[in-house]
Amino acid sequence: MKKLLFIVVSALTAATVAQAQDGYNDTKHEVAISFGAASNSQWINGLEDATTILVSGSSVTYDNEKFRGPFSAEYFYHLKPWLGVGGIFVFAHNKQDILFMKKKDGELKHSYFTLLPAVKFDWLRKKHIGMYSKLGTGLTLRKESIDCDESDVEQEDDTMIHFNWQLTLLGFEAGGTKLRGFVELGCGEQGVALVGVRCKF
Repeated sequence: MKKLLFIVVSALTAATVAQAQDGYNDTKHEVAISFGAASNSQWINGLEDATTILVSGSSVTYDNEKFRGPFSAEYFYHLKPWLGVGGIFVFAHNKQDILFMKKKDGELKHSYFTLLPAVKFDWLRKKHIGMYSKLGTGLTLRKESIDCDESDVEQEDDTMIHFNWQLTLLGFEAGGTKLRGFVELGCGEQGVALVGVRCKF
């Protein structure tokens, strides 16, 4: 009887240690930073440029576009090993030349500040790899600045707020139990594709 009890206790202890070493249950917090491409803001900006050209006529065009971002920071707290709740902050900036009669007439600048409450579903959580999906919905604060001399583009600073989201269909992470690199595919303000580093503790 004592021998059987010893075997059962030893097996339970070994299983507990194995779970701790696997990193499956001992991390509650996640902090990550990332850089993405083809965000919602980039798509919206392109559509607005096309609309402005149609309204203003062919004399007004845009060139030399420089889009920085989206840069993201996120935090998740795990209520369960497979379920995390938290938030995502995204920043992006756009600058381009306004051309009037094919000559530079000024600049158009946009800055995007986005906050997305989010949930994360870890459907594979192992010692060195993980796979997950996530969904965030929230708001974007967009600041616009137009500065031009001769064209008939309306010149004034503007601030607006609009709905935004991020849907990650597939996320893959690899590394140690605490620090991992990751890639994600999906759509939204963080981008269609993004790469980053995540810390678990």
